Amino acid sequence: MLITNIGELTTGVDEAPLHDAAVLVEEGRIAWVGAEAQAPGADERIDAGGRAVIPGFVDSHSHLVFGGDRAAEFEARMAGEPYAAGGIRSTVAATRAASDDELRARLGGFIDELHAQGTTTVEIKSGYGLTVDDEERLVRLAAEVTDEVTFLGAHVVPAEYEGRAEEYVDLVCGPMLDACAPHCRWIDVFCETGAFTVAQSRRILETGMARGLAPRLHAAQLGPGDGVRMAVELGAASVDHGTFLSDDDVAALAGSDTVLTLLPGVEFSTRQPYPDARRLIDAGVTVALACDTNPGSSFTSSMAFCIAVAVREMGMTVTEAIRAATVGGAAALCRDDIGRIAPGARADLVLVDAPSAVHLAYRPGVPLIAAVWKDGRRVDSRA
Repeated sequence: MLITNIGELTTGVDEAPLHDAAVLVEEGRIAWVGAEAQAPGADERIDAGGRAVIPGFVDSHSHLVFGGDRAAEFEARMAGEPYAAGGIRSTVAATRAASDDELRARLGGFIDELHAQGTTTVEIKSGYGLTVDDEERLVRLAAEVTDEVTFLGAHVVPAEYEGRAEEYVDLVCGPMLDACAPHCRWIDVFCETGAFTVAQSRRILETGMARGLAPRLHAAQLGPGDGVRMAVELGAASVDHGTFLSDDDVAALAGSDTVLTLLPGVEFSTRQPYPDARRLIDAGVTVALACDTNPGSSFTSSMAFCIAVAVREMGMTVTEAIRAATVGGAAALCRDDIGRIAPGARADLVLVDAPSAVHLAYRPGVPLIAAVWKDGRRVDSRA
């Protein structure tokens, strides 16, 4: 398959976009990229009509397997109530009450939603079951749709363990991890006031690492703390949120391979201050953007929306934001086969219904995704 007449091609490899370009896809991979005038022959040709093509978005932080919603909580928050981690428990109750088929059907709907908006790779966390059986089924269902599954049994301490957090940590590190690890690649902890301490988080991550799971961490969302530096020390692939970062946190991230994943939908939905992405990028931190799709603090699956918010509110250029949503997300998942358009990479491509990818931020809220290919196959709802 040869896509021709690409007005602007963002490769994720070249600093500047290519113009009047073409891309050859063969057996689900990128086989060739270059000027259209030099394009090889192909069995199938697709005319991009002078529009822009970018890599498929890589959403490296989501919570897509859950029951119910928290619209009332959002409404109350918009009326002035502060955001707190405890609202997760209401989703836990709804998720436990849902059947596998109900959760699977809803998950499938979210995957279709993501594809239609240009996301071709998504990481999915558990965390809304918080029993051995419920956490196991959440990661098992997630593994049906993605290879990037994260065990987040340490999301919050469930109501039945109120006042017995250490006993719950024992459960997470023991039977729950035993049940979930076979379905997962990653382990994560919500290291925050109202959730888990730095010491508890370290224990959980180190136990998961001993079982072969790679670490990532929620940290510095609700206030400052030592979680970011602890995660860097453990070699975490990503620290996510980073709303409240000290200079020491930024220095630690800049001197490491740990990605800082920013989640602008959260600040939009919770009215917390936006992180200063300019500070991070200028310091040399690798930054990713993700949607954090979840029913409590960021119920959006639109990476284009997150790009627009990051540009408007977090000091990023459009080029930096698109890179963070593609190459940055791939780095947060320790992947080099996605997030870029280059020979050998997976053929995950997005046709933007505009002459430039800048329109993703320039025209916020407008559905500009014209076509989406994952592994060379059309997956958007218009296919």
